[in-house]
This record gives sequence, C-alpha cells and structure tokens, in this order.
Amino acid sequence: MSGSGQRVLNLLRKMIIDGEFPAGERLAEIPTAERLGVSRMPVRMAFRALEQEGLLIRLGARGFTVKQMTADDLAGAVEVRGVLEGLAARQAAERGIPTGIREVLLSCLEQGDQLFAKGYVCEEDLAEYHDINKRFHQAIIDASNNMAIAEALARNEHLPFASVSSLAVDRNDLALEYRRFNFAHMQHHTVVDALLSGQGARAEMIMREHANATLRYAHLFGSAPRDGLKIIQ
Repeated sequence: MSGSGQRVLNLLRKMIIDGEFPAGERLAEIPTAERLGVSRMPVRMAFRALEQEGLLIRLGARGFTVKQMTADDLAGAVEVRGVLEGLAARQAAERGIPTGIREVLLSCLEQGDQLFAKGYVCEEDLAEYHDINKRFHQAIIDASNNMAIAEALARNEHLPFASVSSLAVDRNDLALEYRRFNFAHMQHHTVVDALLSGQGARAEMIMREHANATLRYAHLFGSAPRDGLKIIQ
C-alpha cells in the first residue's frame, strides 16, 4: 500500500477506535473520501483492509458497516496472537535461527534504531516502521517452520486488532507515538537477543508480553486511552 493509502487506513482505523464511526454506522466510499479530503481509491483500499482486520462488515453494493466491538474483544484477539507468536518464538529459538532470517531480524533492528535515533517521529517514519514491524514478526513466524502457527495466525487476523498490521496512530500527538513505538522496538531487541541465544522460554515470554504490553501499560506513554486501550502491535 502506498504512503497515502497507509495514512488513510491508519486514520480510518483510529476514527473507528475513537468512536467517530460508531458501531453499526454505514460507510460508503464517496462520502468518506469527501470527509477525509482524498480520492476514492485509498478509501476503497482501506475499506478492504479494515474488512480483513474484522473492523468492517461488507454490505454488498451498499458499502460497509462498522462492527460492534468491546474492550474484551480487542484484548482477547491480541492475547491469542501473543500466544501464537510466543510459541513461534520458542520453537524458532529451539530450532536455531537460519542465517537468512537472522539477517532479516538484525536488519529490522538496525533500521528501527536509525528511525528512532533522532528522538522523534513523523507520519512517514511511522509508515516505515509499519513495514519494518511486519517483516520482523513474519521472520519469527518463518523461523518457527511451523505451518500450523502461520495458518492459525492467518485465521486470527480476521479478528479486530489481532493483525500485526493493525496500527492505530494519533497524528495529533506524535511525541506519544514516539514513546509507544520506541518501546515496542526495544522489545524487538530483547526478543532477538533471546532468539539468537537459543533461550526458547524467554523468547516466548517476551513475544507474549510484546503483544499485550500496550494494552496493559498505557500509562507508561502518558496517555489514558478510551476504554483503557491503546493498540500498537
């Protein structure tokens, strides 16, 4: 997805989280594009992505409707992902990390370090980190060499905010977003250390914590999100 498409996706996702598009509201391309001041194409692509994430329900030719969600729904979906990715990390550490995947993981760490080194982030940085994050998590799944985990994660991704791609960004508080995303990146460093050291139990624990951390520790970032939730994955 292009940078502009990713920005529209992030914005719509956050509007759903914040209740600007309440559960049951019907969304159509043209009025949504006009409201956001963008063309129909990025809105169309965002709707499809949000349907895959479980946030929207297709109404055929009549557009989409916002799915009803509760705080328990969000927390449960993220916790399931944490269990699956934790298992993948443990098995990867116990099997040993192949050279190619090791290089991917270290490259993701290096790129993230460069991104956060300046002490702040802009929207373009967060779009770049979105891609880094996806590659990092996929590398761990690949290293587990367990298709059952990959298939279970694929099914789980249809639940709201269970996908590693589901990043909700507050464009109005990028200082907060710097703290959140940098925290997640530091967790990436710790899990790579465990993976390369062959510490399976530790790698599993870190990945489970990584999935749940910002659900439980929103106060660390100086924010009190709606319903106590602030999603970053």
